[in-house]
Parts: sequence; structure tokens; C-alpha cells
Amino acid sequence: MFYRDERLALFIDGSNLYAAAKALGFDIDYKLLRQEFMRRGKLLRAFYYTALLENDDYSPIRPLVDWLHYNGFSMVTKPAKEYTDSQGRRKVKGNMDIELTVDAMELAPRVDHIVLFSGDGDFRPLVESLQRQGVRVSVVSTIRSTPPMIADELRRQADNFIELDELKDVIGRPPREPRPDTHSEQADDF
Repeated sequence: MFYRDERLALFIDGSNLYAAAKALGFDIDYKLLRQEFMRRGKLLRAFYYTALLENDDYSPIRPLVDWLHYNGFSMVTKPAKEYTDSQGRRKVKGNMDIELTVDAMELAPRVDHIVLFSGDGDFRPLVESLQRQGVRVSVVSTIRSTPPMIADELRRQADNFIELDELKDVIGRPPREPRPDTHSEQADDF
């Protein structure tokens, strides 16, 4: 539930939202996403969190990061850590939970409603703290994927759960064909 006069902020866990949309078979159109939430209230900020491989000549996520930066999103990035797993596959690790949490706590006194795009159960204490400060919290993720992409404890803590699949017609577009040269965990990380 949204009120037209409430001050909103979006907090997007990039890799989590990407994985949820991918599991549902669509890509996010971030321009439409921003427009949708501007209609729902007074959108003060839209934060997007992602880790980047700084040493790559080409990162598959770089065009998205640049586009978001120039189109009204507050980008929060940090260098990702790259490693090789036991099967010899290249993996990328870049957790942005602390950065998102600190930003949400700092902004809480200035907003009425925070929309968190993540299903990560680690955010349950953040949601609880924001609620104690009088901020309503909606969580956007999916239970329609197999397995569900949202932790049950996060869904229960939120004031409102928004099923990502129900936003598909409003903020979605068909998935792009993957490039043959971007077969890495980084491509799956946004």
C-alpha cells in the first residue's frame, strides 16, 4: 500500500534483484521501475548497489551502471573480489549489505516509506529497525520461483511484500540473449 504524499526511497540490491527477475524469465527496465515508484509517492532517492570487477577490460554490468548513474539512480559500488572455486570456475564475490544498511539508516529520518528490492534474510534486522523509527518498509522479491528468492523471515517482517512477478508487465522487458564472451558469475551478479 502506497500513499501519494509519502516520501519514498528505493534500495535495490542489484545482484539479488537481477537473480529474482532472471528466475522469473524477464529483465528489469529501470526507467519504467523508477517511473512506477514516482507514481506511487514522492520518490526522493533510488539507490542501486552492486560490486564491480575493476580489473576487467569489459564488465558486462558496466553499461547498466553507467546508464543508471546518468538516469537518476544513486549508484553505490565497490570492487568485487574474484576467486576460483574448487571446480576451477571463476567466481565473483561482492556483498553490499553493509553499505545498503548504513544508507537506509541514515535516510530513515527523512522518508516515510522504504522499498527494498531484495529477498536476502540478512536484511530482516534492518527492516525491524526502520519500522521502530516509524518508516514503513515494502520488500520486492518473489516466492514464485523455485526455490523462492525471498527469505521467509524477511517477508514476514516487512509491512508489505510485493511479488516481483506481479510487476512484470509494469517494469519488465524480455530477457536479452547472453553474449557468448560473458559467461561468468559477474554476468549473473546484477
